[in-house]
Amino acid sequence: MKINLTDLTTKIEQQDYLQDLESIKYTDLNKSKAKRRQAAEKMVKEIAAALKHNSLAHIALEVTGQRPVTFALEINLINLPYANYKKIANFFEEGKDYPVFVYFETQSEHLNASNFRIDQLATEDEISQNEELVIDRLAEAIEEKLTLVREYKKPEPAVKKAETKTTKAKKSTKTKKK
Repeated sequence: MKINLTDLTTKIEQQDYLQDLESIKYTDLNKSKAKRRQAAEKMVKEIAAALKHNSLAHIALEVTGQRPVTFALEINLINLPYANYKKIANFFEEGKDYPVFVYFETQSEHLNASNFRIDQLATEDEISQNEELVIDRLAEAIEEKLTLVREYKKPEPAVKKAETKTTKAKKSTKTKKK
């Protein structure tokens, strides 16, 4: 699938793309490799279907619990989430068709300083030629990001050194003699 910048931004603006949102408990996904693979398989199959129909897609998996995280797959030209679609124009020319890629997004307060990470997961060819490989790759990426979320420690706020200047104005203690 190839798409030009105008069509891409119009579709994103009008939300003219396949959208899906599933929820799962953190403990279910974290403890079960089979559940991670099952979630990855569903997400990749939906992306594959969108690609076959020349459609964009945003497929999300919301993980609820003590350390919530949202995983998403998006079909895009560049590693920018749909939320930042207006910035895509800075990187591409109008009127040219570009190949799309599948990006894996992770969003959580317990991930990193920006609470967000995006990585290229696959090309369209990789999905059409070896869907199972992409499913395995996504399941591993989900496991890796869950580990990051579980082990994340927020950085301590920088403590400013108290600037204590003890410069006191000298008082004049002279007394006038009469």
